[in-house]
Amino acid sequence: MYYSKFKSTLAILTISATLFVSCNKTEEKEVVSDTPVEQTTPVTPDAAKQDTIKITLNSTDKMQYDLSEIDVNEGQTVVLTLHHTGTMPIASMGHNFVLLKQGTDLAKFEEKASKAQKDGYIPTDTSDIIAHTKLIGGGESDTITFKAPAKGTYDYMCSFPGHYSVMKGKFNVK
Repeated sequence: MYYSKFKSTLAILTISATLFVSCNKTEEKEVVSDTPVEQTTPVTPDAAKQDTIKITLNSTDKMQYDLSEIDVNEGQTVVLTLHHTGTMPIASMGHNFVLLKQGTDLAKFEEKASKAQKDGYIPTDTSDIIAHTKLIGGGESDTITFKAPAKGTYDYMCSFPGHYSVMKGKFNVK
């Protein structure tokens, strides 16, 4: 009798162990694809210095750019797209991107720009400007292409009257 109880208990333990192992076992399947795998080259410091860099700068009806700093390399071709994500018209909430030469006084530049409404708030004397977009309203975009200047830090701003105090940033050339 003792032997038959032992056999029954042993059988139950064997079945339980088998179920436990089979329920917890995960199958590993080899995934085979007909799609060729693209080989990538590790990024080196030289590879990071591309000839052209594309930048999208968004502006809003709340007088904000989405980037406060833009980093590029000296001599790079910069393709910058300014996009106005808001809905307000150009007359009340127009935005642009103006990259200024080093040492330009933002307040003095804005004062000159505010008098140039018919020219999209870009002064006729452009000696302080490296590059600029046109003035755009809600839902509009403008793209410009220019060469990054010499190494250093430059200011960019929106020249629509009153915007430069909050719509500005640093353009870092490495």
